[in-house]
Amino acid sequence: MLLGKKRKLGRKVEEMSVGEKLKLTEKIEDKDLLLYLGLTNDGNPLYIQHDFASQTVYEKPIVPAIMLTGIVTSAVSKYLPGPGSHIVEQQLSFPKPVYHYATIDFLLQVVSVNVEKNLVEIEVNATNEDGEKVIVGKITSTPPRLENKLTSQAMDNF
Repeated sequence: MLLGKKRKLGRKVEEMSVGEKLKLTEKIEDKDLLLYLGLTNDGNPLYIQHDFASQTVYEKPIVPAIMLTGIVTSAVSKYLPGPGSHIVEQQLSFPKPVYHYATIDFLLQVVSVNVEKNLVEIEVNATNEDGEKVIVGKITSTPPRLENKLTSQAMDNF
């Protein structure tokens, strides 16, 4: 259970440096698509209906862009900078569609660190099995920073 135990915080802005990289590989499975579509109640036939998608330029069902964005934002929350961080800006484009069952390689790289403003800018690139770019962009995140007004008891539920 996530709510009941203390979690280790991600790295502070002072601990981060330009050039740091995170590589992830994700395979898009049916269960992931069904969870997304169930949570959002998104019934877009382009995402789930083979007969409809076959009549479009995509030729078969594609993965929703926001689901791919979720994989990127999750990587920021889990790893770079990690737990306690928050995305304040994102600029992502999706030059090629991602199809069901695709395996996507994600590369996140720190391109700027602003200690004074507690901001880290992360470049995002993702490619499919054919080496085609499917996501390109940048995310700006605030690494975890605790204010001094917290007592040790305030963190017990974290």
